[in-house]
Amino acid sequence: MRMKLKKEKKKKKKFCLLIIIFIMIITSTFYFIYYYSNKSIPLLLAYAEAETKKLTILVINKAVTKQINNIEVSEVFDIHYNDDGEIQLIDFNSQNTAKILSIMTSLVELNLRAIEEGKIDMLELPENSLSEYNLELLDKGIILEIPLGIVTNSALLYNLGPKVPVKLSLVGDVSTGFSTEVVEYGINNALLKLMIDIKVDTKIILPIVSDTITIDCSIPIAMKVIQGKIPNYYIDGFTTKSNIVEGK
Repeated sequence: MRMKLKKEKKKKKKFCLLIIIFIMIITSTFYFIYYYSNKSIPLLLAYAEAETKKLTILVINKAVTKQINNIEVSEVFDIHYNDDGEIQLIDFNSQNTAKILSIMTSLVELNLRAIEEGKIDMLELPENSLSEYNLELLDKGIILEIPLGIVTNSALLYNLGPKVPVKLSLVGDVSTGFSTEVVEYGINNALLKLMIDIKVDTKIILPIVSDTITIDCSIPIAMKVIQGKIPNYYIDGFTTKSNIVEGK
């Protein structure tokens, strides 16, 4: 009887010990997941945000660059002179400007939607514009995959671990506009700089979290030397959104 009781006590002790070990393992696992989730999510989002901005700005730049040769600066501005031949006012030609912005906006939105939906065969970009990106991933609507090893901040472990896919999605309309800068240029001349400003809201989508960022970029598209003094008044911007322009 005593031998049986001792054996039963030993079994109970082993069973209790196993339960304690199991609970400790489960607790440690949950703590590990919680700790590294809180640590990794901000790092993954920051990395995804930087890469999404990089790709979005690249697509916008390439789309605009493709159309620059079709823009005539003289068609964008109306320059008014006084009786002495001096520039009195520089204004935008609203009809021509709206038309140019409509084309630019549609092209930018078309390319970003193509990236979002994985339709890279529909991209209206110069050849080899996305040569540094994995086209097989882009064809699936994935702009990049982030290895979890980046959360270790170790160069040795950087590319290790499972990879987290990142997608982008447009939020709202693409906003485009022209902005200008007029500066003195030599004697009795003015240099007119023309930029196109583009603003787009993009959602970064990861399997466990998402975030929305606003991307702004200004791309110089033309410069024009104008004879005469800098005018006292000139219109420094013309902005619109795609759905507004298309309705004109």
